[in-house]
Amino acid sequence: MVNTIIPGAPRHKYNLRGAKPLFASEDGVITKVTKKDFPILKNLAMERIVLAPGAIREPHWHVNANEMTYLLQGKIQVSILDSGTKMSTFTMDAGEMFHIEAGSLHVFENVGDEEAELIICFRHEEPEDFFLGASSGAFTDAVMANTYDFDEKVFKNISRTTQPRHIFKRHPSSKPARATIPTTAHFPDSHRFDIEGQQPPTAAPGVGSAKKARSQFWPALKNMAMYSLTVEDSGMREPHWHPDTVEMGYVHKGRARMSIMDPDGSVDTYYLEPGECYFLPAAYPHQIESLESDIHFLIFFDNPMPKDVGFRSAGVAIPRELMAATFGVKDTDFPEFPFEAEDPLLVAKKNAIDPIKSKL
Repeated sequence: MVNTIIPGAPRHKYNLRGAKPLFASEDGVITKVTKKDFPILKNLAMERIVLAPGAIREPHWHVNANEMTYLLQGKIQVSILDSGTKMSTFTMDAGEMFHIEAGSLHVFENVGDEEAELIICFRHEEPEDFFLGASSGAFTDAVMANTYDFDEKVFKNISRTTQPRHIFKRHPSSKPARATIPTTAHFPDSHRFDIEGQQPPTAAPGVGSAKKARSQFWPALKNMAMYSLTVEDSGMREPHWHPDTVEMGYVHKGRARMSIMDPDGSVDTYYLEPGECYFLPAAYPHQIESLESDIHFLIFFDNPMPKDVGFRSAGVAIPRELMAATFGVKDTDFPEFPFEAEDPLLVAKKNAIDPIKSKL
């Protein structure tokens, strides 16, 4: 069977970086994809934020979704209020992640000298937000003043609305003009995880590796996980599926090709470019391979310990004579697949990339 490249609006992929911004100014840009834009989504949605040096993502919280964030570039400071007076403040460098539970107030600021770029995944296909500044606009000056034991005239001089500002910088008269970093900001914090500093749990020299932010290594995770997948030009991610686990990936670097089979028997094959994302419902068989150069994907799951079934293991889990019968050939004509104690996930490309016929 020859697969075909799908033209037009693809069912399984979306250009996040090229989408119309939710917000854009000289201080930063937000692009977001939810089920409204990408109908196949279930349990996950994604956002990309770029912050100019000194820019702040407005303090906010998510009503219905936990959040996992990967810092692609730059340096940020994150402050979180979980419940009561349980507070955290820490800094992050590129290649680190943070996790926020639904309802926790959080804010992050670019404290570096270059743009900060973040990829955020939410544990809901239509995440809902509240913003601290905007929500204060719902209450009277007297109510706000009583909350802090002030005279109400304090709030009469502070303009408030119910509309978010999204991204902004400190007031020009602020002192200091940039964030003050606490001496404790570098201490370990359960919200933060250095995924790129991890020794890859899955690695194949000359083929690729998978670094894993999952509850096994990051106990704070309750219903999400993320793999930082690198596939070298000489390797590929074997055909596989994820039982009871949906997958949403973001292409950070490189150009790749993905093939996906739907339950109706149709096969969709897509080229994936940096800035694009894709989505796979639970248990859909799929495969990823690099084109021309190494690739780096951020792959998010709606399960803290993603399940995985690979074709490599499937080939030996079923007796050889049953596999031969499945493919309608004699036992003697069917290859004897290699057995491995653990499915490798990543395999070498011993054969040239086969051509794909376009429908165009």
